[in-house]
Amino acid sequence: MALLRAPSSLLRSIFQIPSRSLSYISAPDSNSMTLKDMMAQMLTQDLSSFAGSCMPLANMRIGMQIHNIEMRPGQGGKLVRAAGTSAKILTEPNRSARYVEIKLPSGVKTLIDKRCRATIGQVSNPGHGMKKLRKAGQSRWLGRRPVVRGVAMNPIDHPHGGGEGKSKSSGSHGRVSQTPWGKPTKCGYKTARPRRKI
Repeated sequence: MALLRAPSSLLRSIFQIPSRSLSYISAPDSNSMTLKDMMAQMLTQDLSSFAGSCMPLANMRIGMQIHNIEMRPGQGGKLVRAAGTSAKILTEPNRSARYVEIKLPSGVKTLIDKRCRATIGQVSNPGHGMKKLRKAGQSRWLGRRPVVRGVAMNPIDHPHGGGEGKSKSSGSHGRVSQTPWGKPTKCGYKTARPRRKI
């Protein structure tokens, strides 16, 4: 097993599967616990109270911190996968109800089928969001290209381009904000049928 740094700077644990295909999991933040200590703990303790254990929500307890949550049974983890994030179980999963209420990092409460699987604990690398880019070149290393405003372009390059001064009308006054391809950016095209006056 090897720990590698993913492009999103989220630590991933890579496992070699006999079928010669690679898969990965989001590495849980286990308070600087080594993989050897984690394996030793798995042999001696209850798996349901251990960070990094993956199981259905029905087998978890209320108030647990979880991540990498499925939205449908067997679909694979979709929610709470970013670095340093975790969700919280709000209702008791062992009840007869089919759904479990979970509070996501955004504060939104959602109902998820208790047959869906999730991983206990918080995703590792919690300081990822606080990292500051030192220079413009560091942003380029991450594959992000510069963002140029439409009003700073020529009319051939963008609908907002050209004109005198800071105007995005480029000749016709009262023009709405548009994408480089001419589509409205604020709310898109109006699709509602106009109401007939009685």
